[in-house]
Amino acid sequence: MEFWVTQAFNGISYGALLFLLASGLSLIFGVMRIVNLAHGSYFLLGGYVGLTTVWQTKSFPLALVSGAVAVALIGVGMERLFLRRLKQQVLAQVLMTMGFALIFQDLALLIWGGDPYTISVPAFLSGSLRWGLIVFPIYRMFIIVSATAVAIALWLFLENTRAGATIRAAVDDGEMAQGVGINVPFVSMGVFALGAFLAALGGVVGGGFIGVYPGVDFEILPYAFVVVIVGGLGSLQGAIVGSLMVGLLDNFGKALFPELSYFTLFAPMAVILALRPTGLFGKG
Repeated sequence: MEFWVTQAFNGISYGALLFLLASGLSLIFGVMRIVNLAHGSYFLLGGYVGLTTVWQTKSFPLALVSGAVAVALIGVGMERLFLRRLKQQVLAQVLMTMGFALIFQDLALLIWGGDPYTISVPAFLSGSLRWGLIVFPIYRMFIIVSATAVAIALWLFLENTRAGATIRAAVDDGEMAQGVGINVPFVSMGVFALGAFLAALGGVVGGGFIGVYPGVDFEILPYAFVVVIVGGLGSLQGAIVGSLMVGLLDNFGKALFPELSYFTLFAPMAVILALRPTGLFGKG
């Protein structure tokens, strides 16, 4: 019993971290149809900016804000100056974003070096709670609460605001949305900035959990793509369910079948896509 509860809790907390990364990627895919291989770099850069902020100010909340905002501005620059010129050019988008990912990785290595770091978190988040023989780290609970708050905020924004309605219209049919007067390029820029913001926020939160180190961007990016593809492009529900599914499958797979951990993760994903190619909540 202790094993199953512990592994389930660990899987949910990892899935919550994946949601912060994948939710923005899902919206970018859904609205802009851009294959952004630099999305993992936003996670990496957000972690490093947050790490530097903690070093300078000792403030974890300020690290969350500074990391997310700084990377959101980088995302706006990429979208406005480069990716907007490559609309509907999938191969060019892949090459461009892969180039940016490698550039960001080298810059991070040049600025922060190759040593792994862990972002210092406030003392009240560093302890643990005990229930019988089971120990629940408070910081993992903080990740779950943070992801839940972000999910609720995104749902309220997408479902109950005019801006959210325009984003949903752009996801459903960008050409029709443009035809009825919606400024789709402006919406795309805003969605790209939001996606970068969420990925960087995940990077800062993840910096106190899995750490910040060169290569973490390419390690976590495939998991985010699995979440997006399985959940469905542009679907918030899909990002939530996909993140929990991937987090639990990955954690239980590594705990029960370490030599088959990738099989236990990707085999169910292949079955789901074979039965429903648009993803669990995607629209055909």
